Amino acid sequence: MRGCTLSITMADVLAARVQETLAHPAPDVTGYLFVNLGAIRRNYRKLCAAAPGAETAGVVKANAYGLGVTQVMSALRAEGCETFFVATPNEAVLPPALTEGVTVYVLNGILAGGPEVFRERNIRPVLSSLGEIEEWLSTCRMWGAQRPAAIHIDTGMTRLGLPAEEVRRLAQVAGDLELCLVLSHLACADEPGHAKNEAQLARFHELTALIPTVPASLQNEPGLPPFKELAAYFSPGVPRSLANSAGIMLGPQYHFELTRPGIALYGGRPALSGPNPMEPVAHLYARIVQVRWAERGESVGYGATHTLKRRTKIATVTAGYADGFFRAFSASDVRDGPPGYIGEHRLPLLGRVSMDLTTYDATDVPDELAQRGGFVELMGGRVTADDLAAFAGTISYEVLTSLGHRYARVYVDEYADE
Repeated sequence: MRGCTLSITMADVLAARVQETLAHPAPDVTGYLFVNLGAIRRNYRKLCAAAPGAETAGVVKANAYGLGVTQVMSALRAEGCETFFVATPNEAVLPPALTEGVTVYVLNGILAGGPEVFRERNIRPVLSSLGEIEEWLSTCRMWGAQRPAAIHIDTGMTRLGLPAEEVRRLAQVAGDLELCLVLSHLACADEPGHAKNEAQLARFHELTALIPTVPASLQNEPGLPPFKELAAYFSPGVPRSLANSAGIMLGPQYHFELTRPGIALYGGRPALSGPNPMEPVAHLYARIVQVRWAERGESVGYGATHTLKRRTKIATVTAGYADGFFRAFSASDVRDGPPGYIGEHRLPLLGRVSMDLTTYDATDVPDELAQRGGFVELMGGRVTADDLAAFAGTISYEVLTSLGHRYARVYVDEYADE
């Protein structure tokens, strides 16, 4: 096969699928994104094992971090995952076979005037303000039945969530609420030593102790005791959730009844430092459209920022910032970009990444491998999403969710036939 020798770091099943696909590419495909569903399943198992006393949900918002929500949910369901989180109601428009028997929460809650879609799609809102709760309750009364909802409380993220003063007023409005989950979000969990983690944990304990489940029949009782005296009606049985991927790694005191991993499922680093315990999931290959020689002293790419230090064989591939291969990856005379690979051969990036094309130094790659029609590995086990993020000064979340529609997605799951 020309231009497609594989990384030895890949699982055998994935490697065979990559080799088969790249040996006979579709004539109109400029790049392939291989999504290792088996790796997602193994990552999920590892996260479950890290929090054995809690249920492990799956965060599949943003099209499962750009990797395909239908395929990812199917793989997670096969591992026993029964609770999923998306960001918006539209992300919960999923095949009925995927959602039957599972719970889907919408993290961003209900848009003003939009509760009806939650009943139509049998999904649950995460309510973040008293106004939102009141709108939900009013709509439920029109339906003639309460429907389950979660509450998001703010413990220090200062983004979404009820602030402490609104939590303390919940008894006045939430008596009829069918509360199924109370959650908050850690701001600095990827920095294990950050003082804010313990502060948010303490605040979560404090505020969840104030979440009332007062029977509706008592709401209009004369002489209802003041809010502080309603402790007898507080329900310790409502599940709580604080830990995201990084929060799971902080220890069991952060796990509560439900954890919500996202980036770790997809192979991203849960913490900013230390080894990454998760397995890479996304493997990206771009097609070579031209191989040519250029002389020492010539510049490469827009802005002439990169000058060749030797006579160089240049491989130009069909991936650029329109495909989510960021312009910030660009190389120049003063900085390197992320390398590509053809088999075991490392290809330094040359010059600026443009909208549709990126150039690599293939001088040291045998001609039979670096040929028009072959492929360069841009992301995988050797250059991970986190590695790419470091070159761009961003995070792996942005790298994965930016992967473009021009890549043909290929899903590989070695457990599919079990």
